[in-house]
Amino acid sequence: MLPDIQLETARLILRPPRLEDFDAWAIATADPVSMKFLGGPQARSTAWRGFTTMAGSWAMLGFGMFSLIEKASGRWIGRAGPWMPEGWPGTEVGWSISRDAEGKGLAFEAAVASMDYAFDVLGWSDVIHCINDENQRSAALALRLGSQRLRRAKLPPPYQEDEVQVWGQTRDAWRQRRPALTA
Repeated sequence: MLPDIQLETARLILRPPRLEDFDAWAIATADPVSMKFLGGPQARSTAWRGFTTMAGSWAMLGFGMFSLIEKASGRWIGRAGPWMPEGWPGTEVGWSISRDAEGKGLAFEAAVASMDYAFDVLGWSDVIHCINDENQRSAALALRLGSQRLRRAKLPPPYQEDEVQVWGQTRDAWRQRRPALTA
């Protein structure tokens, strides 16, 4: 059973994934532009395994990426939140927004709420963001969050060929510089 957790921002509801989110998840993960830096587009059956992995993270660890629900429309627009699968290079807060929801500051809004959750609720002492070298939008978001490039790291299988930039910051740094949420 998934925890009954819900965070709210001005424009978003963040909650664990629900079965009703899967169709939108599958559409987003099939998009070659949205998935360019996340392993490429996925067939629906592959998307299902990723979706249930996220639900499994919530069930087994008590955290995972949140489904992002746009308050104005009630639609699923992406995922963001704490993530730390086996072999990962650290305690990550990551994000992925549907292409039609990009450029509106929603990933920033979700990332700030997720960082607060990771530090204040999960008690993490630091957070990283694993970012592909070419993903300038995510690097800009990490910088806007106050994170800095820390190192390079290899991801675990099946992504062992992928080397990423590891951005991040400590809980103390976050508390000193936490950015204000403005729409």
